[in-house]
Amino acid sequence: MKVREIVELFEKSIHELGKMADSLNDGYATFVLNKHINYSNVCESKCPICAYHSDNGFTKSVDEVVREALEAVKLGVKELHIVGSHNPELGVEYFEEIFRKISEKSDAVIKALTATEVYYYSKKEKMSVREFLSRLKEAGLKMLPGGGAEILAERVRRIISPRKASAERWLKVMKIAHSLGIKSNATMLFGHVESYRDIAIHLYRLRKLQEKTNGFVSFIPLLYHPENTKLGGEKASAVKILKTIAVSRIVLDDFKGIKAYWVMLGEDLATLALNYGANDVDGTVLGEKIAHSAGAKTPRAMTVERLVKMIKRAGKIPAERDSFFNVIRCYE
Repeated sequence: MKVREIVELFEKSIHELGKMADSLNDGYATFVLNKHINYSNVCESKCPICAYHSDNGFTKSVDEVVREALEAVKLGVKELHIVGSHNPELGVEYFEEIFRKISEKSDAVIKALTATEVYYYSKKEKMSVREFLSRLKEAGLKMLPGGGAEILAERVRRIISPRKASAERWLKVMKIAHSLGIKSNATMLFGHVESYRDIAIHLYRLRKLQEKTNGFVSFIPLLYHPENTKLGGEKASAVKILKTIAVSRIVLDDFKGIKAYWVMLGEDLATLALNYGANDVDGTVLGEKIAHSAGAKTPRAMTVERLVKMIKRAGKIPAERDSFFNVIRCYE
Protein backbone atom coordinates (compact mmCIF):
# COMPACT_ATOMS: atom_id res chain seq x y z
CA MET A 1 0.00 0.00 0.00
CA LYS A 2 1.42 3.36 -1.07
CA VAL A 3 1.27 6.65 0.85
CA ARG A 4 -1.25 8.06 -1.63
CA GLU A 5 -3.54 5.05 -1.13
CA ILE A 6 -3.40 5.49 2.65
CA VAL A 7 -4.33 9.17 2.31
CA GLU A 8 -7.28 8.16 0.11
CA LEU A 9 -8.61 5.93 2.90
CA PHE A 10 -9.22 9.04 5.01
CA GLU A 11 -11.56 10.32 2.28
CA LYS A 12 -13.99 7.47 2.96
CA SER A 13 -16.87 7.94 5.38
CA ILE A 14 -16.33 7.13 9.04
CA HIS A 15 -18.94 4.35 8.81
CA GLU A 16 -17.31 2.70 5.79
CA LEU A 17 -13.91 2.82 7.45
CA GLY A 18 -15.37 1.38 10.63
CA LYS A 19 -16.83 -1.61 8.80
CA MET A 20 -13.61 -2.23 6.89
CA ALA A 21 -11.44 -2.05 10.00
CA ASP A 22 -13.74 -4.01 12.30
CA SER A 23 -13.94 -6.86 9.78
CA LEU A 24 -10.19 -7.41 10.23
CA ASN A 25 -10.58 -8.26 13.93
CA ASP A 26 -11.91 -11.50 15.43
CA GLY A 27 -14.49 -10.28 17.93
CA TYR A 28 -12.15 -10.32 20.92
CA ALA A 29 -10.71 -7.28 22.67
CA THR A 30 -7.80 -7.64 25.04
CA PHE A 31 -6.05 -6.00 27.98
CA VAL A 32 -2.98 -6.61 30.13
CA LEU A 33 -2.29 -6.19 33.85
CA ASN A 34 0.35 -3.49 33.68
CA LYS A 35 2.10 -0.83 35.71
CA HIS A 36 3.67 2.38 34.40
CA ILE A 37 6.81 3.57 36.15
CA ASN A 38 8.37 6.90 35.21
CA TYR A 39 11.93 6.99 36.53
CA SER A 40 12.59 10.71 35.83
CA ASN A 41 11.17 13.85 34.25
CA VAL A 42 14.49 15.69 33.95
CA CYS A 43 14.88 15.98 30.20
CA GLU A 44 17.28 17.74 27.85
CA SER A 45 14.90 17.55 24.87
CA LYS A 46 12.04 19.65 26.32
CA CYS A 47 9.69 18.99 23.41
CA PRO A 48 6.94 21.60 22.79
CA ILE A 49 4.34 18.80 22.84
CA CYS A 50 5.35 17.58 26.31
CA ALA A 51 3.97 18.73 29.64
CA TYR A 52 5.87 16.12 31.62
CA HIS A 53 9.44 17.46 31.66
CA SER A 54 10.51 19.86 34.39
CA ASP A 55 13.55 22.01 35.12
CA ASN A 56 13.13 21.11 38.77
CA GLY A 57 12.16 17.54 38.19
CA PHE A 58 12.65 14.23 39.96
CA THR A 59 14.87 11.22 39.38
CA LYS A 60 14.09 8.02 41.23
CA SER A 61 16.85 5.92 42.69
CA VAL A 62 17.40 2.36 41.52
CA ASP A 63 15.88 1.04 44.75
CA GLU A 64 12.82 3.29 44.41
CA VAL A 65 12.07 2.01 40.91
CA VAL A 66 12.66 -1.61 41.91
CA ARG A 67 10.48 -1.28 45.00
CA GLU A 68 7.67 0.29 42.98
CA ALA A 69 7.91 -2.51 40.42
CA LEU A 70 7.91 -5.36 42.92
CA GLU A 71 5.01 -3.87 44.87
CA ALA A 72 3.00 -3.85 41.64
CA VAL A 73 3.95 -7.46 40.90
CA LYS A 74 2.59 -8.46 44.31
CA LEU A 75 -0.75 -6.99 43.18
CA GLY A 76 -0.77 -9.22 40.10
CA VAL A 77 0.87 -6.94 37.53
CA LYS A 78 2.51 -8.91 34.69
CA GLU A 79 4.00 -6.09 32.59
CA LEU A 80 6.23 -3.26 33.80
CA HIS A 81 6.24 -0.26 31.45
CA ILE A 82 9.31 1.76 32.46
CA VAL A 83 9.98 5.02 30.61
CA GLY A 84 11.14 8.49 31.54
CA SER A 85 13.17 11.18 29.85
CA HIS A 86 16.51 12.14 28.34
CA ASN A 87 18.31 12.67 31.62
CA PRO A 88 22.00 13.68 31.30
CA GLU A 89 22.78 12.27 34.75
CA LEU A 90 21.76 8.69 33.93
CA GLY A 91 23.40 5.93 31.92
CA VAL A 92 23.39 2.25 31.04
CA GLU A 93 24.43 1.01 34.48
CA TYR A 94 21.39 2.65 36.10
CA PHE A 95 19.04 0.70 33.84
CA GLU A 96 21.04 -2.52 34.05
CA GLU A 97 20.82 -2.50 37.82
CA ILE A 98 17.08 -1.80 37.79
CA PHE A 99 16.30 -4.54 35.27
CA ARG A 100 18.56 -7.09 36.94
CA LYS A 101 17.12 -6.52 40.41
CA ILE A 102 13.54 -6.75 39.12
CA SER A 103 14.30 -9.89 37.11
CA GLU A 104 15.89 -11.61 40.11
CA LYS A 105 12.63 -11.39 42.04
CA SER A 106 9.93 -11.33 39.37
CA ASP A 107 8.80 -12.94 36.11
CA ALA A 108 6.99 -9.76 35.00
CA VAL A 109 7.85 -8.61 31.48
CA ILE A 110 10.13 -5.57 31.56
CA LYS A 111 9.00 -3.31 28.70
CA ALA A 112 11.22 -0.29 28.97
CA LEU A 113 12.84 2.70 27.26
CA THR A 114 11.47 4.28 24.11
CA ALA A 115 13.58 4.19 20.97
CA THR A 116 14.48 7.85 21.50
CA GLU A 117 15.66 7.09 25.04
CA VAL A 118 17.73 4.18 23.71
CA TYR A 119 19.33 6.44 21.10
CA TYR A 120 19.95 9.25 23.61
CA TYR A 121 21.54 7.07 26.29
CA SER A 122 23.61 4.96 23.89
CA LYS A 123 25.01 8.15 22.32
CA LYS A 124 25.68 9.63 25.77
CA GLU A 125 27.53 6.47 26.78
CA LYS A 126 29.49 6.47 23.50
CA MET A 127 28.38 2.98 22.61
CA SER A 128 26.44 1.54 19.70
CA VAL A 129 22.70 1.01 19.95
CA ARG A 130 23.33 -2.71 19.50
CA GLU A 131 25.73 -2.86 22.44
CA PHE A 132 23.44 -0.76 24.63
CA LEU A 133 20.41 -2.95 23.91
CA SER A 134 22.41 -6.18 24.23
CA ARG A 135 23.52 -5.19 27.72
CA LEU A 136 19.99 -4.32 28.76
CA LYS A 137 18.61 -7.54 27.28
CA GLU A 138 21.13 -9.51 29.32
CA ALA A 139 19.98 -7.59 32.41
CA GLY A 140 16.33 -8.52 31.83
CA LEU A 141 14.83 -6.19 29.21
CA LYS A 142 12.20 -8.13 27.25
CA MET A 143 10.50 -5.53 25.09
CA LEU A 144 10.56 -1.90 23.96
CA PRO A 145 7.46 0.30 24.22
CA GLY A 146 6.60 2.28 21.12
CA GLY A 147 7.06 5.80 22.43
CA GLY A 148 9.11 8.59 20.91
CA ALA A 149 7.83 7.93 17.40
CA GLU A 150 5.55 10.99 17.45
CA ILE A 151 5.10 11.38 13.67
CA LEU A 152 7.73 9.75 11.46
CA ALA A 153 7.83 12.72 9.11
CA GLU A 154 10.63 15.23 9.59
CA ARG A 155 8.47 18.22 8.64
CA VAL A 156 6.39 17.57 11.73
CA ARG A 157 9.23 16.48 14.02
CA ARG A 158 11.01 19.80 13.47
CA ILE A 159 7.99 21.48 15.06
CA ILE A 160 6.92 19.10 17.82
CA SER A 161 10.16 17.37 18.89
CA PRO A 162 13.12 19.19 17.31
CA ARG A 163 15.74 17.86 19.76
CA LYS A 164 14.69 14.23 19.73
CA ALA A 165 16.13 11.47 17.58
CA SER A 166 15.06 11.73 13.94
CA ALA A 167 12.50 9.46 12.32
CA GLU A 168 15.31 7.52 10.64
CA ARG A 169 17.05 6.97 13.95
CA TRP A 170 13.83 5.86 15.66
CA LEU A 171 13.29 3.28 12.92
CA LYS A 172 16.92 2.17 13.07
CA VAL A 173 16.74 1.56 16.83
CA MET A 174 13.63 -0.57 16.33
CA LYS A 175 15.26 -2.50 13.50
CA ILE A 176 18.28 -3.26 15.69
CA ALA A 177 16.07 -4.25 18.63
CA HIS A 178 14.12 -6.65 16.44
CA SER A 179 17.35 -8.18 15.12
CA LEU A 180 18.36 -8.89 18.73
CA GLY A 181 15.06 -10.66 19.39
CA ILE A 182 13.60 -7.75 21.35
CA LYS A 183 10.01 -7.22 20.25
CA SER A 184 8.44 -3.77 20.43
CA ASN A 185 5.31 -1.75 20.04
CA ALA A 186 4.97 1.39 17.92
CA THR A 187 3.11 4.60 18.66
CA MET A 188 1.97 7.69 16.82
CA LEU A 189 1.10 10.96 18.52
CA PHE A 190 -1.56 12.66 16.41
CA GLY A 191 -3.95 15.58 16.63
CA HIS A 192 -1.47 18.48 16.68
CA VAL A 193 0.04 19.95 13.49
CA GLU A 194 0.14 16.87 11.26
CA SER A 195 -1.83 16.30 8.06
CA TYR A 196 -3.41 13.06 6.88
CA ARG A 197 -0.44 12.70 4.55
CA ASP A 198 1.93 12.87 7.52
CA ILE A 199 -0.07 10.13 9.23
CA ALA A 200 0.05 8.11 6.01
CA ILE A 201 3.84 8.46 5.84
CA HIS A 202 4.09 7.28 9.45
CA LEU A 203 1.94 4.20 8.85
CA TYR A 204 3.71 3.41 5.59
CA ARG A 205 7.14 3.47 7.25
CA LEU A 206 5.96 1.21 10.08
CA ARG A 207 4.45 -1.27 7.65
CA LYS A 208 7.65 -1.38 5.60
CA LEU A 209 9.79 -2.11 8.66
CA GLN A 210 7.32 -4.74 9.89
CA GLU A 211 7.57 -6.51 6.53
CA LYS A 212 11.34 -6.76 7.07
CA THR A 213 11.52 -7.64 10.77
CA ASN A 214 8.09 -8.80 11.98
CA GLY A 215 9.19 -7.34 15.29
CA PHE A 216 6.28 -5.03 16.08
CA VAL A 217 3.53 -6.44 18.30
CA SER A 218 1.01 -3.63 18.56
CA PHE A 219 0.34 -0.07 17.44
CA ILE A 220 -0.90 2.67 19.74
CA PRO A 221 -2.39 5.84 18.20
CA LEU A 222 -1.87 8.38 20.99
CA LEU A 223 -4.16 11.38 21.11
CA TYR A 224 -2.33 14.66 21.65
CA HIS A 225 -3.47 16.58 24.73
CA PRO A 226 -2.58 20.28 24.40
CA GLU A 227 -3.16 21.42 27.97
CA ASN A 228 0.00 22.52 29.79
CA THR A 229 2.16 22.16 26.67
CA LYS A 230 4.18 24.88 24.96
CA LEU A 231 2.71 23.94 21.56
CA GLY A 232 -0.91 24.26 22.69
CA GLY A 233 -3.73 23.85 20.20
CA GLU A 234 -7.09 22.06 20.18
CA LYS A 235 -7.91 18.39 20.64
CA ALA A 236 -8.75 16.37 17.54
CA SER A 237 -12.41 15.64 16.81
CA ALA A 238 -13.93 12.24 17.54
CA VAL A 239 -14.32 11.66 13.80
CA LYS A 240 -10.62 12.23 13.15
CA ILE A 241 -9.69 9.99 16.07
CA LEU A 242 -11.89 7.11 14.91
CA LYS A 243 -10.80 7.50 11.29
CA THR A 244 -7.16 7.41 12.36
CA ILE A 245 -7.67 4.24 14.41
CA ALA A 246 -9.60 2.58 11.58
CA VAL A 247 -7.01 3.45 8.94
CA SER A 248 -4.27 2.21 11.27
CA ARG A 249 -5.94 -1.20 11.50
CA ILE A 250 -6.39 -1.41 7.73
CA VAL A 251 -2.80 -0.44 6.93
CA LEU A 252 -1.12 -2.31 9.79
CA ASP A 253 -3.00 -5.57 9.34
CA ASP A 254 0.17 -7.50 10.23
CA PHE A 255 0.29 -5.98 13.74
CA LYS A 256 -1.41 -8.19 16.33
CA GLY A 257 -2.94 -5.28 18.17
CA ILE A 258 -4.29 -1.80 17.57
CA LYS A 259 -4.82 -0.14 20.94
CA ALA A 260 -7.60 2.15 22.03
CA TYR A 261 -5.56 3.77 24.80
CA TRP A 262 -8.26 4.68 27.29
CA VAL A 263 -5.91 6.93 29.27
CA MET A 264 -5.86 9.46 26.43
CA LEU A 265 -9.17 8.70 24.71
CA GLY A 266 -11.40 8.39 27.75
CA GLU A 267 -13.55 5.35 28.45
CA ASP A 268 -16.46 6.18 26.14
CA LEU A 269 -14.35 6.91 23.04
CA ALA A 270 -12.06 3.94 23.74
CA THR A 271 -15.14 1.71 23.92
CA LEU A 272 -16.44 3.10 20.63
CA ALA A 273 -13.02 2.62 19.01
CA LEU A 274 -13.36 -1.14 19.54
CA ASN A 275 -15.85 -1.05 16.66
CA TYR A 276 -13.52 1.05 14.50
CA GLY A 277 -10.50 -1.22 14.25
CA ALA A 278 -9.05 -1.26 17.76
CA ASN A 279 -8.86 -4.68 19.42
CA ASP A 280 -7.13 -3.79 22.69
CA VAL A 281 -7.64 -1.26 25.48
CA ASP A 282 -4.07 -1.46 26.84
CA GLY A 283 -4.57 -2.41 30.47
CA THR A 284 -4.85 -1.45 34.10
CA VAL A 285 -2.09 1.19 33.59
CA LEU A 286 -1.28 1.73 37.25
CA GLY A 287 0.69 4.91 37.91
CA GLU A 288 0.52 6.70 34.52
CA LYS A 289 1.83 10.29 34.72
CA ILE A 290 2.85 11.55 31.27
CA ALA A 291 -0.61 11.83 29.65
CA HIS A 292 -2.13 13.19 32.85
CA SER A 293 0.55 15.90 32.98
CA ALA A 294 -0.77 17.10 29.63
CA GLY A 295 -4.35 17.28 30.85
CA ALA A 296 -5.84 13.78 30.52
CA LYS A 297 -8.83 13.61 32.88
CA THR A 298 -9.15 9.82 32.96
CA PRO A 299 -8.70 7.70 36.12
CA ARG A 300 -5.18 7.03 37.38
CA ALA A 301 -5.73 3.29 36.98
CA MET A 302 -8.38 0.82 35.84
CA THR A 303 -9.66 -2.36 37.45
CA VAL A 304 -10.05 -5.61 35.54
CA GLU A 305 -13.79 -5.52 36.20
CA ARG A 306 -14.10 -2.07 34.65
CA LEU A 307 -12.04 -3.08 31.59
CA VAL A 308 -14.21 -6.16 31.10
CA LYS A 309 -17.36 -4.03 31.27
CA MET A 310 -15.93 -1.56 28.74
CA ILE A 311 -15.19 -4.34 26.28
CA LYS A 312 -18.55 -6.05 26.73
CA ARG A 313 -20.27 -2.70 26.21
CA ALA A 314 -18.62 -2.59 22.78
CA GLY A 315 -20.06 -6.01 21.96
CA LYS A 316 -16.66 -7.70 22.07
CA ILE A 317 -15.38 -10.67 24.07
CA PRO A 318 -12.95 -9.54 26.79
CA ALA A 319 -9.66 -11.40 27.20
CA GLU A 320 -6.59 -10.87 29.35
CA ARG A 321 -3.35 -11.14 27.37
CA ASP A 322 0.36 -11.07 27.98
CA SER A 323 2.74 -8.43 26.59
CA PHE A 324 3.11 -10.34 23.31
CA PHE A 325 -0.65 -10.64 22.71
CA ASN A 326 -1.02 -14.26 23.74
CA VAL A 327 -4.43 -14.73 25.37
CA ILE A 328 -4.27 -15.86 29.03
CA ARG A 329 -7.94 -15.82 30.02
CA CYS A 330 -11.28 -15.07 28.36
CA TYR A 331 -14.29 -13.47 30.08
CA GLU A 332 -17.12 -14.77 27.91
